[in-house]
Amino acid sequence: MNTNLTKKTFFILLITFFSKNANAQSNHVLWYNQPAEFFEESLVLGNGKMGATVFGGANSDKIYLNDATLWSGEPVNAKMNPDAYKNIPAIREALKNENYKLADELNKKVQGKNSESFAPLGTLEINNSEKGKAVNYHRELDLSNAISKVSYEMAGIKYTREYFVSAPDQIMIIKLTTDQKGALNFDINLKSLLKSNVEVRNNILMMTGTAPIHENPGYTVLPKYLEVKERGTKFTTLIQIKKTDGKITNSRESLILRDATEAIIYVSVATSFNGFDKNPATEGVDDIAIAAQNLNKAYAKPFDKVKESHISDYQKFYNRVNLDLGKTTAPDLPTDERLLRYSEGKEDKNLEILYFNFGRYLLISSSRTMGVPANLQGIWNPYLNPPWSSNYTMNINVEENYWLAENTNLSEMHLPLLSFIKNLSVTGKVTAKTFYGVNEGWASAHNSDIWAMTNPVGTFGKDDPSWACWPLSGAWLSTHIWEHYVFTQDKNYLKNEGYPIMKGASEFFLGWMTTDKNGKLITSPSTSPENKFIAPDGYIGATMYGGTADLAMIRECFEKTINASKVLNIDTAFRTKLEAALSKFYPYQVGKKGNLQEWYFDWNDEDPKHRHQSQLFGLFPGHQITPEKTPDLAAAARKTLEIKGDETTGWSKGWRINLWARLWDGNRAYKMYRELLRYVDPDGKKADKARRGGGTYPNLFDAHPPFQIDGNFGGAAAVAEMLVQSDDNEIRLLPALPDAWEAGFVKGICARGGFEIEMSWENKSLKKVTIISKNGGKTTLISGDKKQDITLKKGEKLEINW
Repeated sequence: MNTNLTKKTFFILLITFFSKNANAQSNHVLWYNQPAEFFEESLVLGNGKMGATVFGGANSDKIYLNDATLWSGEPVNAKMNPDAYKNIPAIREALKNENYKLADELNKKVQGKNSESFAPLGTLEINNSEKGKAVNYHRELDLSNAISKVSYEMAGIKYTREYFVSAPDQIMIIKLTTDQKGALNFDINLKSLLKSNVEVRNNILMMTGTAPIHENPGYTVLPKYLEVKERGTKFTTLIQIKKTDGKITNSRESLILRDATEAIIYVSVATSFNGFDKNPATEGVDDIAIAAQNLNKAYAKPFDKVKESHISDYQKFYNRVNLDLGKTTAPDLPTDERLLRYSEGKEDKNLEILYFNFGRYLLISSSRTMGVPANLQGIWNPYLNPPWSSNYTMNINVEENYWLAENTNLSEMHLPLLSFIKNLSVTGKVTAKTFYGVNEGWASAHNSDIWAMTNPVGTFGKDDPSWACWPLSGAWLSTHIWEHYVFTQDKNYLKNEGYPIMKGASEFFLGWMTTDKNGKLITSPSTSPENKFIAPDGYIGATMYGGTADLAMIRECFEKTINASKVLNIDTAFRTKLEAALSKFYPYQVGKKGNLQEWYFDWNDEDPKHRHQSQLFGLFPGHQITPEKTPDLAAAARKTLEIKGDETTGWSKGWRINLWARLWDGNRAYKMYRELLRYVDPDGKKADKARRGGGTYPNLFDAHPPFQIDGNFGGAAAVAEMLVQSDDNEIRLLPALPDAWEAGFVKGICARGGFEIEMSWENKSLKKVTIISKNGGKTTLISGDKKQDITLKKGEKLEINW
């Protein structure tokens, strides 16, 4: 038996050796033959708090550093516009009179400040003394262990670098080696776009600084620094070198290593952020002490131990899911060339898997800080003025970031969003009263930031209501709480944390909704995120009443709150109120084109192909519309998508793929998944025929453009949605399997009800399925025409040959 084990181990090692050394076409390694020149070519690392963007240059390596908790601003004054709610009756009166122009003007009076910005912490540079031409250059990111590597030769000497950001040790490690004794000679520098100071103390390079205090006047104006003492989030970066030989010296602002053979660079970052409601200057944590403690602890450990604990910690999440889409004949190419080849319509199943795996990698790497979810750029931002402030855009984007959390077995990564929603429910109580005149529950709007800002944005009346005036995000976000429960079956969480927040969201909407002339419950005022209608008199407006998206989101919010109260067996009286309200909702309407109406009336859109498809919320991520249970509405949703067309931005395409999957149209979903992976040149690249538009950058970042991470997350979630769909009572296996994926295997996809799935298929038919119950329960498995009812005990596993 030992001999067999030895032989088996030997063959596994042999296969691993050859696959790695031949750089065999991979579904978990991104690799390139040249350093990154642009941000969209770089490789990113993160431990859920600290982010590192690695360029991998040979003569000079540049690494952007970020900390998830470094934002401009300070705790929000939720009472910023205390009389805003007094405008609501006048808006409703204007709408009653069908005066949409006046309604738009009045709606601007129900606006507050814009969000704060996610800030760039700094740039680390490693400058080599030897300048020359690098040959045999190779740069990679291995998703299976969250480690990036660079290797090259210069003047006959081989250099290697290894980079990772450890969650257990809260440290970034860069290991540099050379195959010739004493050939390592480099300087390390730090700089920041923020107000900062750099010095060297006891051979430790130290940068300290403060994020700006500013009220962002819009999305295009650089923040102005206000010289105000005791305000703003402080930050610290500490860098220390551990060497085997050679000599460490320093200048005033640089660390210098000469004549070394191997060196390990330790990078520690921290901020004074101490919660959304604490002044980071006067009530903040000690960022210098935290950074020093993390540095000292990691420095005292052997490199191998730090690396081993990093890999072990990361793989306990990453290894839960394994996807195989069958045989591929695609050649082995660097990732940028693979993407270009794939964009020409060629087959590359492993690239499709790589993109899915990359989405899971990004969520593990950017979402492990409670109360601080992944933002529009995850945690990777080099800009002082990032696109859309790199904030939390809550009319789709922050929610889309988390569509893959539960179903791709990363439930723990959902917790930063769930704890953030709890913060919103605090500031949102004030917003409900002062902006909307509702004294029960909490409300949140279109944008937020680390300070859990909940007011409608728009710079106090300066911006367009089509995007600025939208009080519905509390409804959407509250459904994430139910999703977490229904996947995990964690009743304690639902009782102690989740349900009170869900109830608060529902209470607000009970108070906010009003009736139309027929006594049906609607919202007024209402907007449909970022889209505009054409009124009968030709006016192009945003403010109306009874928008479909509003009603779909509130319906989902009420239904999930009802479900939660039943599970917990509490709040019968409140549940009855919600049920009564639901029975009076203005129903979905099918328009003259056969589409699902976006507006209360059958109006045309200003932009019929608009990127938002908020009126389809009930199809996905909601559960109100299905081809089986509501075929007419499903057909109307399909027509809406056909009118909109397939050409759209990254995050929107990610949403549309999920929508097509829910319509059980695997081939249409797959067509759009391929389009999501269309090669896009880096934003700054000057070329005669630059490839622009929505798609995927060379480093697999989503091109909105510019980079927005939600497309990565939405696309990865859609792969899982094509393979497994579920609700509280049933699990559909291979509901939207495209012809291109005729054979395959998946392990670790999760389903509602607390189940985990492993299955294989051939010729587009399910062959074998193994289902595990995390907490015990019953469900119905469905694939094709076949159904099977199952009941499992906690931890029980059932294997079925289908």
